[in-house]
Amino acid sequence: MKNCRVSRILAFFTAAVSLASCGGKAGIKGNIKDLHDGEVIVKILDINQYNVVDTVTTDASGDFSYKMDLEKGQPEFVYLFHNDTRIASLLLERGDNVRVSADTSGNYTVEGSEESIRLAGVEKDFADFTAEFTPMIDSLSFLDASSGTAADLRIRAAKAYTSYYRSRVRYILENSHSLTVVPVLYQTIGTDLPVFSQQTDAIHFKNICDSLETVYPDSKYVKALKNEAKRRSDLLSLSLRLQNAPQLSYPDLDLPDVNAEKVRLSGVNAKVILLHFWTSSDPAQKMFNLDVLKPLYKKYHPKGLEIYQVALDTDKAGWARTVKDQGLEWINVCDGLGTDSSSILLYNLGALPVSFIISGGELVDGQFSDEASLRKLLDSLL
Repeated sequence: MKNCRVSRILAFFTAAVSLASCGGKAGIKGNIKDLHDGEVIVKILDINQYNVVDTVTTDASGDFSYKMDLEKGQPEFVYLFHNDTRIASLLLERGDNVRVSADTSGNYTVEGSEESIRLAGVEKDFADFTAEFTPMIDSLSFLDASSGTAADLRIRAAKAYTSYYRSRVRYILENSHSLTVVPVLYQTIGTDLPVFSQQTDAIHFKNICDSLETVYPDSKYVKALKNEAKRRSDLLSLSLRLQNAPQLSYPDLDLPDVNAEKVRLSGVNAKVILLHFWTSSDPAQKMFNLDVLKPLYKKYHPKGLEIYQVALDTDKAGWARTVKDQGLEWINVCDGLGTDSSSILLYNLGALPVSFIISGGELVDGQFSDEASLRKLLDSLL
């Protein structure tokens, strides 16, 4: 009796250990029609590219099986390829065991994973829409834009897009805690027409990201979505600011100075403003302050020049120290956002340093490429 009890206990612990050892895996079993003794490539989505994980060989009947390790709370988008053709799409988390039936042209069904079934539905809906929409857009390129046929086709295409867009909004709202909404938000028609292309879609990105974070806080897909949501929210905020801004001939700025007090560019009372963008992390640009800007300021400030210098730095303490050490007497501002600063978008900055001249409340068209041309321009304005 005692030995029997010990045997049962050992059997229990053996089963428990066995379950624990496979708990971190997901299993895929499947059949690829007409692929006998062929290769299936297993890939994982790494935000915006596929990474090959392994290659699996089917048997003479087209059957295959595969197990992969997955982190807890971090489901993965897993794709099966034959050559360059994607034949199945899966969204797996640890403990899943799915069954895939597919062919080599990309038709497939999946069982055993609700998320994978949802993903298959998402992809089918998108494929059906593009099959209807793309030919209409292609036909428009061959038609006379002013013809009645073209006008009718544009109306049909617009209705098809609007209907699909609304269905996708409905899908993400109804499945806000499912990772299958992530590929929906990034769907692109062709190569350059995102389904979610409106500025106000930033609200959808943020709301969905907030919902997914409550379920998958460690997911790389949610973290990437959070970055995209912030980028879109910043663009939306910028657009609203521009719409509500007073009529100026230049984009206005309202940034904190070294004392954390905001200084508005449009509020600077000066005949001429030199708007200068720079970074204190570049020694050459710091020397420009001493060699060029300080002599200019000394000569032209009494005549009506003011400098509004914007630092695109993330180290605000280092920037403030440079301003103090160099004795820069003009207006110095920095929002601490570096390359994420809205100033870059407002002034379409491609490189630093760069300067603009504002005179009489308007941007001056005059060009200057060095100190001599800048002095010549200031002489003409002052």
